[in-house]
Amino acid sequence: MKRGGAPRADAVGVDTGGTFTDFVVQRGRELIAFKLPSTPGAPELAVLAGLERARAARGTRVSHGSTVATNTLLERKGARVVLVTSAGFEDVIEIGRQDRPDLYALAPRRVAPLVPRERRIGVAQRAGPRGERWDARGGASARGLARRVQRLTPEAIAIGLLHSYAGGRAEAALRARLAALGVPITCSSELCPELREFERFATTITNAYLEPRVARYLEALARGTAARVEIVLSHGGTAPARRAAREPVRQLLSGPAGGLRAARDAARACGFERALTIDVGGTSTDCAYVEGDLPRRRGREVAGFPVLLPILDVHTIGAGGGSIASVDTGGLLAVGPRSAGADPGPACYGRGGPATLTDALVVLGRLPFDALAGGALALDRAAAARDPTRAAEGVVAVAEAHMEAALRLVSVERGHDPRGAALVAFGGAGGLHACTLAGALECAAVIFPRHAGVLSALGALSGGARRERSRSLVCDAREHARIERAYRALEHEVRTEFDPAERRGVRIERWMLARYRGQSHEIELPAAGDFTVRFHAAHERRFGFETRGTPVEVVTIEVRGARPAAPLPPAPRGAAAGSRARIARVREGGAWRRARVIEREAVASGARVAGPAVVADQGATLWVPRGWSAHAHSSGALIVTRSGR
Repeated sequence: MKRGGAPRADAVGVDTGGTFTDFVVQRGRELIAFKLPSTPGAPELAVLAGLERARAARGTRVSHGSTVATNTLLERKGARVVLVTSAGFEDVIEIGRQDRPDLYALAPRRVAPLVPRERRIGVAQRAGPRGERWDARGGASARGLARRVQRLTPEAIAIGLLHSYAGGRAEAALRARLAALGVPITCSSELCPELREFERFATTITNAYLEPRVARYLEALARGTAARVEIVLSHGGTAPARRAAREPVRQLLSGPAGGLRAARDAARACGFERALTIDVGGTSTDCAYVEGDLPRRRGREVAGFPVLLPILDVHTIGAGGGSIASVDTGGLLAVGPRSAGADPGPACYGRGGPATLTDALVVLGRLPFDALAGGALALDRAAAARDPTRAAEGVVAVAEAHMEAALRLVSVERGHDPRGAALVAFGGAGGLHACTLAGALECAAVIFPRHAGVLSALGALSGGARRERSRSLVCDAREHARIERAYRALEHEVRTEFDPAERRGVRIERWMLARYRGQSHEIELPAAGDFTVRFHAAHERRFGFETRGTPVEVVTIEVRGARPAAPLPPAPRGAAAGSRARIARVREGGAWRRARVIEREAVASGARVAGPAVVADQGATLWVPRGWSAHAHSSGALIVTRSGR
């Protein structure tokens, strides 16, 4: 872009997807959204091209939802890792828990560990549960450790000793001995100082496995732009690029975290506290249930590996616009999880790709356009039309069945009633399936937010800065002085992670994971007021009973620091309703029907669009079936309900 063009961006939100990389640019009171085709072989190229187009310069804040860590783990293209652990515990990561990955498999198979047995080294060091020094028998001396590790030619090293959550001195000493090898080193006592050694070791190994590739990616971004880049983390906050490069395991749900935050805000703006969210992109669909605060989990599996860190509760399935349609060995129609990706992409991209869900939507008329992503990608409609209409109807039906099952998993199967909630639909294709899904789940309305096609990038932009740290204590809840000292130490860590100019506006929250002594799992609660009284009440709500005579044990404390971003500009009012409309043929209910095709910007606030209609937004499309109507809300969203509601 020529330097004499538009003024530079104040802030930019970026979300990298399998097919497109999305951008939302804020310049004063103006928001500009656009998409560029992703560059999977070198994802930084698409990001840098978008930042150049946005005029991101020194001083511009860039919040980036990245898929580099996720793809590295899914594709098993990470570093060659060596694990250094307490002698006798080398095989913990392979033994794992007694959970079976497939309950009914006659010959169940676990995911192969990231570190094979020959690259696990046991040392004669371990600690007790209060940090006391114990020696482990049978392990190697730390004195010759560097030579043993070097012979294994590591690209990264993971250090995890027993009970090191209670004190990290032993791991720090081992790191000092290995520093001369010149490869990245991850210590479990710094990354996730929490009990449960299997999950802690696995998280540490995953971080080491991801670090070299993610660091190279972020270094390439730093060389290509002078803007201040922050990476969106799985808990919805952000971290400076330098810190994010050291802890890439915190980025495994980077993109979905931004989208969930923006979807929750869109539902609230339209008057809904309860909402299901569905983000249909090029390779996958992300689903979540929101009621009040963003749903969080402490620890979950990603690609078969446990991650013992705070993470937003988003469920992902392999059903996106690029999901490949095929016939399985039993003769049944299948859609996904394999994807055509960005290259070659679906058949309608004109690059010789396979038949996909996107092609089926083109055949059925729900995508009655000559190009996608605001004109960035031309459509070859003839290539898509090679598939017969009935096959296309089957592909859409199968894909929507997968999506409905995912929405039921995050709602009904977890005790949440979807009836009366809103369904927030976003991503490039979320609005194309939303009304069918909302009808099946008896949702009150579909919300198609402003900038639905780039909502994850918008969520990254609007999310503000957030830092979180936690540590296991395992002590009686009455040890107030010890707990207070630990909180203050964590608060200091969290505050120092913010830039000095930002620290005055940081809001600090204290949280605690506690249990009755003798229990094996905890309840997470804010650490405010009389904590034990609130714990008893929470335990009764969740499990139906309380035992006040049993001591309450604090297991883990957590500090969250947040600094909100500046508010986004208000939505534009739009043009006169009904202008710039045309007619297309769309397949619905086994018959072809005439449907209006309307540009989103032509729908004025307060106007209604009756179905059947296709509403074309920049980078996303909304299908309004017969019997439904869309109402333009003052927030910029379209609220779609059954006619007569």
